[in-house]
Amino acid sequence: MTSEFDLGALLAERGAERYELHTKYLNPQLPRMLHTIGFDKVYERAEGAHFFDADGNDHLDMLAGFGVMGLGRHHPVVRKALHDVVDLDLADLTRFDCQPLPGLLAERLLAHSPHLDRVFFGNSGTEAVETALKFARYATGRPRVLYCEHAFHGLTTGSLSVNGENGFRDGFAPLLPDTAVPLGDLDALARELKKGDVAALIVEPIQGKGVHEAPPGYLRAAQELLHRHKALLIADEVQTGLGRTGDFYAYQHEDGVEPDLVCVAKALSGGYVPVGATLGKDWIFKKVYSSMDRVLVHSASFGANAQAMACGLAVLSVMENEQIVAGVRTTGELLKSRLTELIDTYELLSDVRGRGLMIGIEFGKPSSLKLRSRWAMLQAARKGLFAQMVVVPLLQRHRILTQVSGDHLEVIKLIPPLVFGEADVDRFVEGFAAVMDDAHSGGGLMWDFGKTLIKQAVANR
Repeated sequence: MTSEFDLGALLAERGAERYELHTKYLNPQLPRMLHTIGFDKVYERAEGAHFFDADGNDHLDMLAGFGVMGLGRHHPVVRKALHDVVDLDLADLTRFDCQPLPGLLAERLLAHSPHLDRVFFGNSGTEAVETALKFARYATGRPRVLYCEHAFHGLTTGSLSVNGENGFRDGFAPLLPDTAVPLGDLDALARELKKGDVAALIVEPIQGKGVHEAPPGYLRAAQELLHRHKALLIADEVQTGLGRTGDFYAYQHEDGVEPDLVCVAKALSGGYVPVGATLGKDWIFKKVYSSMDRVLVHSASFGANAQAMACGLAVLSVMENEQIVAGVRTTGELLKSRLTELIDTYELLSDVRGRGLMIGIEFGKPSSLKLRSRWAMLQAARKGLFAQMVVVPLLQRHRILTQVSGDHLEVIKLIPPLVFGEADVDRFVEGFAAVMDDAHSGGGLMWDFGKTLIKQAVANR
């Protein structure tokens, strides 16, 4: 008897229940939060850097699924590769053979990473980090991993141990041996290395939380310190890698930086099949996999599956053929310069920073008395509310989806799909300027919403 399953019919029948289903069976706080801030939209389809609702209204995507949708949604080349690999009926995940696709994708990735030699494929960014932590500890024989304050490397237990935000760590102790050092502080790094038990430093070349870039020269100097003490440098490129910052990897902005281990994920998936990769030096892999007895000492049940490998190969092909990295550099410079020009116009706008299409917009205390009193009211309730006040009208009035860069931060992070174009830049800047005009005019709409956020913040204390 042949079974039948019609996905389209199921969605047509039950799709309208999306928020109720999530409330009942998944994380109940997510729909509650979305309803509260007015983000409870219903998107019917997506293409490139845009969503479309049931009425055909176009919404501009400025967060790319937290960076996963590097090539935008439903890139035709990646979609075709996924159809092709399914139609080939490959003997996938037999566990006792060597399929060609993982080797081909590793070869293609390593071509962009000439100082690295081998790849482990997992299923996510946090798994890529977990792999790097395990490999660094085993290769060095040391237990402790250093990380930077305000870092974000994932939420599984190992990666949580090197997470620089207490809000994520609270209640999940004990974690792995770890120590936080300030990003850019070489003296703090040297003090910890002198203790002799450090396996590695893991660092985001540009931190996702707040969009803070490592100071010029820091990564190279940190690498020299680490190697002098026989410790490793791990570059977390899960969000910044694959062109996001205008180079293939963000660490490549600084000459002479050659991390021992590099973590990538997100954009490598093409937005379809989760994939993570840990790239490393030959001696590290050979130490971990030192004998046939240790052949499966680190593995992943779904790692290197054919669908993920096909998507990764298609993504790299598109990036190379369509010169995505060069386009990111050009569009990112345009977006950043257009936003920087607004700083002198709006006293609530204090900084624009970042590289490529990873840009942070920071708000700060205004100078005029009326705005200063309103700012103080928001800060007294909860830091970060003004940034949320900007995010909400960007979506509700201008159909532009953005995100606050982190809890208690007055920063909006822009990480649009890498196929973001000049017309998209114009649309975002115009919408953002209109919201800032409203915030500075003393009009009631934004500040009335601010009162709603204050009530919500007070109620959650």
